[in-house]
Amino acid sequence: MGHVFSRRAIRPLLAVAALLLASGAEAQDKVRIGVLNDQSGVFSTYQGIGSVIAAQMAVEDYGGKAAGKPVEVVAADHQNKPDIGVGIARRWYENENVDAIFDLPNSAIALAVAAMSEQKNKVFVGSGAGTALLTGEKCTPNTVHWTYDTYAYGRGLGRAVVAQGGKKWFFLTADYAFGHDLEKQAMEAVKAAGGEVVGAVRHPLGTADYASFLLQAQASGADVIGIANAGDDTITSMKQAAEFGLTAKQKLVGLILGMNGLPALTLKAAQGAQIMNPFYWDLNEGTRSFAKRFAERHPQNNYPNDMQAGVYASVIHYLKAVDKVGGAGDGRAVVAAMKALPTDDPLFGKGYIRADGRKIHPLYLLEVKKPEESQSKWDLLKVVATVSGEDAFRPEKDGGCPLLK
Repeated sequence: MGHVFSRRAIRPLLAVAALLLASGAEAQDKVRIGVLNDQSGVFSTYQGIGSVIAAQMAVEDYGGKAAGKPVEVVAADHQNKPDIGVGIARRWYENENVDAIFDLPNSAIALAVAAMSEQKNKVFVGSGAGTALLTGEKCTPNTVHWTYDTYAYGRGLGRAVVAQGGKKWFFLTADYAFGHDLEKQAMEAVKAAGGEVVGAVRHPLGTADYASFLLQAQASGADVIGIANAGDDTITSMKQAAEFGLTAKQKLVGLILGMNGLPALTLKAAQGAQIMNPFYWDLNEGTRSFAKRFAERHPQNNYPNDMQAGVYASVIHYLKAVDKVGGAGDGRAVVAAMKALPTDDPLFGKGYIRADGRKIHPLYLLEVKKPEESQSKWDLLKVVATVSGEDAFRPEKDGGCPLLK
């Protein structure tokens, strides 16, 4: 027998339903962008609030609207925990009408959110995410990988350092998907360039004491210690390596040594270290102007790094695609439009997005300045060489992306 509700009982239920419908309709009257990253842990300086500011600046610079609707930016901290990150993404997609998720450092979370974005036909644009799997065997028609990946950084630096005489390598590697991938790419490049790998050791994310790992590196007889981790892990391990005296005989190569870590590491400890990067704030007038505006809004007045610049540039390109399609509702159509439109922005210049979702732009081999060469807090790096995007990123045919079949 069916339930019989009195008119008095139904009234509050109708009121709640009307509210839910109104809030849903209100959300659908907006284009909603979510910035999901680490805002409190080892990657918070590298993405964190900076990536949120970059997304907000992109929306403002674009004019605040796309496809005739206002654009809103929401943000959350995934705390580097896959269950938390995936839970936030699900809530955003299912209950809060978020159309696209940006940034997403932490490859384990990025891969899970990429799969969910395909399922729910939303858009995922990785900037802080590193794993090359996003445009390889785990590629989807709903994913764009913007700034860098483990292939470009690992391979590029591996080749460059071997060419400069660093033949014998030992790796200190973060023990999760991103670290394993970075180590693999660099190892393959070192061997292909005629170098050898004499050993490797793996450490947990967020390690405070690297003594036992560094002693193994010191005893390995390697010329080069490849640091295959990221964020504060890179700074802590490199600082402790300098304190242990490793730098006297062995060259440290931070495969993802971000600019933001250098003031803490100090130019004295890091001088001569080389990094690959597609963006540096002091490249040209466009990058300098953006950096100045960004620093004025940043709580610590930090200058932007490549991953934060990537959020800015990719949000602008995403909004162009939403305009072209006429709405943000069909994620697959928006990503197809992002691939069809050539990219052009003041931070990365002209480029394009391949069929596998990989954004192509040049990478720079940058060297950390000597303390006496630096004129200000963020005057940290100089360009040693430029590598074309086609040479820097993995050839599309080698990635195994199912979209190409």
